Amino acid sequence: MPSTNPEQLRHILQTVKTIALVGASEKTNRPSHDVMAYLQAHGYRVIPVNPRLAGQQLLGETVYADLNTLPEPVDMVDLFVAPERTDAVIDQAIGLKIPVVWMQIGVINEDGAARAETAGLTVVMDRCPKQEIPRLGIPPVAERT
Repeated sequence: MPSTNPEQLRHILQTVKTIALVGASEKTNRPSHDVMAYLQAHGYRVIPVNPRLAGQQLLGETVYADLNTLPEPVDMVDLFVAPERTDAVIDQAIGLKIPVVWMQIGVINEDGAARAETAGLTVVMDRCPKQEIPRLGIPPVAERT
């Protein structure tokens, strides 16, 4: 069952340092762009993933086509894609053993979540870290001990 408990969410957001943001957009009016910028400002390293923008720069980071092409391990994948497009990303996250799969508000895939959890991953669904961080009082990455 996806994590919704405030203590579980707090633990995730306080231990994660590197996030792959799938569905990152270069369009500044898009929520994925806003959330990426917010997470970066909060001290997280956010690696954008979008096959259409692969090889380009977005908010100072190189964009990658998919999780399998990331140059380094990540602690969490944040999905900003339509629910019907999440299965392939979830399967990549399972294969790469990415500890946390976080699906944004409105991104719901119960079967994919169950598959990820069975594989030992933590799943958050239908939530936004940009909303949870201030709600839970999560300090910036640099201020954590």
